[in-house]
Amino acid sequence: MPLEDEIVYIVDDDPIVRDALSSLLRANGKDVRLFTSGTEFLSYPRQDTSACLILDLKMPGMSGLDVQNVVSAQLSIPIVFITGRGDIHSTVKAMKGGAVDFLTKPVDETVLLTAVDQALKRDRMARKEAFEQADLLARYHSLTHREQEVLSLLVSGLLNKQAGAELGITEYTVQIHRGNIMRKMKAESFATLVRLSEKLNLSNA
Repeated sequence: MPLEDEIVYIVDDDPIVRDALSSLLRANGKDVRLFTSGTEFLSYPRQDTSACLILDLKMPGMSGLDVQNVVSAQLSIPIVFITGRGDIHSTVKAMKGGAVDFLTKPVDETVLLTAVDQALKRDRMARKEAFEQADLLARYHSLTHREQEVLSLLVSGLLNKQAGAELGITEYTVQIHRGNIMRKMKAESFATLVRLSEKLNLSNA
């Protein structure tokens, strides 16, 4: 994902803080979107790109923790909290909710930039893993029902002959299915096929 496609969302009811954070991030090459409240951010159609959220803890209406609760249920975006009057309870709650960092105003510029870079890196990795998992599922669903049955038996440890007996087909037929499975799943070896199957969690399917 090209860095220029990444977005940093800033949610803070203080215009001075919003402008300062925006200026700092834009000066460091970040694409920024500004919001005055959690409600405004949540109603904004998020672009399909890597992103992170700088979120004020104390705001009129929805608090930062309220926004985090909604985000964690509906979206997938790393959060960096900032606050002028934080407390241990809020910090613990935010971090348990998956926040990348919890910074106190006035925010140290270097610390903030580091936290934003870490958050964007986390989102890039999460998006990459989601894409790879979706691609893997698409490959699995390209298998016929019989091929899925054969795959499940083979990766459970059965030999071709044993899998054939289980399904009432010949060993040769199992070999044909196995070849088709390897090709459709893009597995260069049986060991690779087993690893892919583990990612699909076929044992609990």
